[in-house]
Order: sequence, then C-alpha cells, then structure tokens
Amino acid sequence: MGTAMFGEQSVELIDLPGMFSLSAHSLEERIAADVVLGRIADMDRPSSILAVVDATHLYQGLYLVQQLLELELPVLVVLTMVDAAQAAGIQIDNEALSKRLDGTPVYSVVAPTGQGMPKLLEAVYKLANDTAPVPPVLSQELGDAIARLQQFLPETVSRLEIERALIDTDSVLESEVAASMGDDGIAKLAQARTQAFGDEPPLAAEARRRYAWVREVMDEVQSSAPAVAALGSRFAAFMHKPLPGTIGLVIVMAIVFQAVFAWATPLMDAIDNSAAVLSAVIHANVGDGALASFLADGVVAGVGSVIVFLPQILILFLFIIFLEDSGYLARAAYLLDRLMRSVGLSGQSIIPMISSFACAVPSIMATRVIPDRRDRIATILAAPFMTCSARLPVYALLIAAFVPTRNVGFLNLQGIVLFGLYMLGILAGLLTALLMRKTALKGPKPTFALMLPEFRRPNLQTVLMQLWSRVRIFLKRAGTVIFAVTVVVWAMAYYPRSEAVSELYTQQAAMLSNRLAGEELDVALMQLENEQAAAQLEQSILGRAGKTIEPIFRPLGWDWKISAAVIASFPAREVVIAVLGTIYAVGDEADESTLTVRLLSAKHPDGSPVFTLPMVIGLMIFYAFCLQCAATIAVIRRETNGWGWPLFAWGYMTMLGYLGALLAFQLGS
Repeated sequence: MGTAMFGEQSVELIDLPGMFSLSAHSLEERIAADVVLGRIADMDRPSSILAVVDATHLYQGLYLVQQLLELELPVLVVLTMVDAAQAAGIQIDNEALSKRLDGTPVYSVVAPTGQGMPKLLEAVYKLANDTAPVPPVLSQELGDAIARLQQFLPETVSRLEIERALIDTDSVLESEVAASMGDDGIAKLAQARTQAFGDEPPLAAEARRRYAWVREVMDEVQSSAPAVAALGSRFAAFMHKPLPGTIGLVIVMAIVFQAVFAWATPLMDAIDNSAAVLSAVIHANVGDGALASFLADGVVAGVGSVIVFLPQILILFLFIIFLEDSGYLARAAYLLDRLMRSVGLSGQSIIPMISSFACAVPSIMATRVIPDRRDRIATILAAPFMTCSARLPVYALLIAAFVPTRNVGFLNLQGIVLFGLYMLGILAGLLTALLMRKTALKGPKPTFALMLPEFRRPNLQTVLMQLWSRVRIFLKRAGTVIFAVTVVVWAMAYYPRSEAVSELYTQQAAMLSNRLAGEELDVALMQLENEQAAAQLEQSILGRAGKTIEPIFRPLGWDWKISAAVIASFPAREVVIAVLGTIYAVGDEADESTLTVRLLSAKHPDGSPVFTLPMVIGLMIFYAFCLQCAATIAVIRRETNGWGWPLFAWGYMTMLGYLGALLAFQLGS
C-alpha cells in the first residue's frame, strides 16, 4: 500500500498479488479477490481498479480484465513490457482495445525506462471520477439465474458475488451466499447452476465463453509478425531442454554457494574484527566491571552476532533477486518439481531450501512465494534442517579436534564427515516434509502452475530496491530478537558475582606478582583470569542451570559444562564456541588450537574423558538437528501468525537431536 501525490492531491494505491482470474486457487489469489470484492474486514472496497497486463501475454490478461469489468467500478488497463512485445513482433492497438472494453482507458508503459509513466499517473488521478463500464454479459442464461437469486438475497450481496458463488463451487463465497438465502440456499444455488450451465461444469463453461470473447478481441487488437531469432531466444530455447537445463542449474547453484561461502568471508572477518576492536576499546576505557561486560559482551557481541552474517545474506539475496528478475528462478523451480513432489512439496520449495544453507531466516521468509499453505508450512519446517553457516564453526572445531586426519581412498575423512553432516540435514529436512504432508499437513499434492517468463536483463534499480527491502526486513525482525536474547544470556552468565571467587583471585594474583615477573607473570595472570572467569560462570545462573539439567543430558555423555554451553547457544549456535572457551578457562580470545587441547584434556569427576568420539559425533548430530536459533523461531512465528508451529518445530527438532545424540553415544560406546 502506498500513496501517490499529484500536487496537493493524493491517491492511495493497494498493490495486490498477481492473479489470473477471480477464481482463487492460492492464498494470495484469495486475498486479492476478497479485496476487489470488498470482502476484507475493516477495509473499504476499492473505488477503482488499475489492471496491470503483460503485453507479451495479452491472451491471459484479458481473461481477468473481463471479470474486473463486472465489478461495476472504473477500470484502467496498463500494458507493461511493451518493449519486449515489440521485440517479439507483437503490436497492440490501444484504441481498438479500449473500444472493445466499453471505453476503458488503455495505456502502455515501459517501467524500467519510465516511458508512458507521466500520462499514466495523470490518468490514475482521474480514475476515481471516471464512469464505470457497462458490465459484459457472460451469457443470457447466467444473467437470468443471477436475477432469480437476487430476489432471495439482501442488497448488500452484489451481482458479481452471486456470479462467483455459482461458478466457484465449494468456495467460502458459495457457503456465505447460500447461508444468506436460508436453509434451502444450497438447493437454490444448485437449481440456478442448472439453469445457467446445464450439465456442464461451471468453471469449464465460464472458461469456454470468456476465452471465446478473448479470441475475438485478440483478432481485432493484436497483430504479430515473425521476430528475428536473437541469441537470447536461442539460448532460452536451449535451456528449456531437460539435460542442459539441469546442468545449467547445477553450475548456477555452485556459483551461488561459492559466492555465499567464499566472497563474504573478507567482509565477515572485517565486521568480526571491528566488533573485537570495539570490545577492546570498551574494556580499556570503561574497565572490567558489569557495565563494560554488558556493553562489550552483551551489546557489541549481540549486535555483532547478527551483523556478521549480513554479507552472506546480502550476497544470497542479490543472487536470488537477480535470478528471479532474469526469469531463471522459475525454470529452476520447474526443473526440480518432480524431485520435490516425491516428498509432497513442489518445485517452488527448492529455492527456500537452498537458501537455508546460508541462513534459515531469509529462506523461511522466501516461502511466501509458495501459494499452498500446507506446502508453505511443510517447507518452513524442513528449511531449518539445512546446514546453515552458523553450524559451520561448531562442525569445524569438533571435526578438527576429534576426527583423524587420514584419507579414505582419495578422500579426506574429515571432509567426508562434513559432507555427511550436510547430507544428514538434507535427508532430515526432506523426510520431515514427507512426514508432515502425510500427517498434520495431509492434503492434495500441490499444484504447480507456472508461466515461464522470457529471459531478460535484470534492472539494476529494481534489484537494489528489492535487496534493500529484504535486508531491512531481516535486520528488523531477526536482529532485534537475537540481540535481546543474547543480552539475556549475558546476564545469566554474569550474575550473580561471587565475592569469594574475586577475593581468592586477588590473593592468588598477589602471590604470583611476588614470585614472577615480565612475560612469565603476564601469562600466569592471564591464565588465572581465565580460571576466575570459569569459576564465576560455574556459580552463575547459567552455570547452575547447566548443573540442573545435567542429569537430562548425562545419557548423551555430556557434563554440566556442555549443558550450559548448549543453553547459551540457543540464540545462535556459534555462541557455543565462546562459551566453551570461557568454561574451560581458555577465554574468548583464545585460538582454536588452544581450545582443542582443553577439550581433549577435559575429564569427568571419575577421570574419564568427556569428549570421546561417540560423544562428539552425538554432539554434532544434536547441532545438525536441534533448532538453536532464536531468529529462526521468531521468523517462523511471524510467517505462520502464531506460536503453534514454531513451538512444534523447536520441540520436534530438539527431540530428534536428543535421540540422534543418544543413539550415537550409546551405540558408539
């Protein structure tokens, strides 16, 4: 929704989802149909209609335009992509088309260049005061049936609503119109249908009559000449073939992954280093008290944990928007439709699933393009299983520390384990989608109607506008949530402070100062400071919580320290590394090798090692399955309009993670 200004006058515009007819088949089409019919609560019926029609596919557009003319509202038709139509040898006579539409104004525009926009804006301003066209009569029999039903209905039920109730059987509108006529409303509708359509299905009868009219109009207003086959057209025809199309998709996806995981690294490192420098500045100028810890470890670390992934999200969104604007994304969905249908989804689910390899948050937001609600929710529940970039630091640390660096044939064992974790996530996601579509989300297989657009060069301005819009939404919805939760975790790890631990540290520091000097003293004091941090953490709220839930995770081979780290990594999985560093008296600034040595030497009270290979494999399986991402949960809640599905996703994935870790540890031990 937006407002267009014309001097001191303004016109409110509502941009509705695209649709082919008023017979809605998807959620977006139902919303658009309800808006134009004035059936949305607390929203006035539009005073006029601006119908945007693709000039390269006038045949499909005129079907909807004829239905819109029956709304008895002023209508203005805008033909877009006229430059592409002309390049394809298509010429449209706007004046002739306007006459066939009972004087409805028809304008041509080229949106990227602005051609025709001034005249269109002037016409939009005048549209509300235009005269509504005379509604076309689909058939005399239908008109008589509608007139017969009007005598049983209140005046608030429009002629078009009655028509749609007769044509769109088993619809919400049919039920409401029937209820308005009393107990025999269904019978009256059935009798009227027989009068209007005989034994022919109403939708088929409507399509036959409307397309007959469309063909008549097309013969009068459109002329086509053979277009010279350009290089782009030949390339598009080549990519429509199954084998070249599949190979091309693999290459495109490989480039996207290379960009997301490699090109973003310098920017991510720069953001990470900037956060570290800012934290150091805070500690140097504020001190080592609660305020400094809050600012450095809470605020800076909280914001940094979100912003650090922004380069990956920017690059991923840039590629998706570029592919979408070029027309390639529709072809990718079409190519993978058969694979996705085997698990109850459609080809429209593949792009959100692929996006999850960078971050589940934008991928869940991308499910809005899926028209079927069951299909969309199943995709939302499957997407978090994909191995996102936040899991990589955890995998890298544990694989490097506990998986031997030997070759299996010509393959590296560590690489095989990492690949296996990726495949485990994919398999779990697909099986989850299949399970949900067979149970809670059971329903007919999703239809996948797709009109393949022509390949075209993306418009830079459009791409940048969409990119900024999506990034802003991500920062607003995900960043605030993860920031708030991170601050809460900091408070749990910092409070309460033990005076006894602080006094003991002061005494030990004084003893070291008397015995040591120079670099040796600095190293000893750093080690002592890390040990103090670990002692304070052990008696903090987070440490006590870890000890409280330790019995639950003891069958997995975990001790209280790992349990506390898992709690702390709820906002973001990668937080577990910093928490493990503090717990094991290494400190947040220690390098990975130092932390690896500490993990290898960690012992249970009975002297047995904590980090055994079965336990580590179980821990990685837990992180592969468990939904430890506050931003993802918040976005699922936003996209499903409730807490039911996000809580189910969290419980379901946590259960899978626990059972996977339990089996790995018990069988491996």
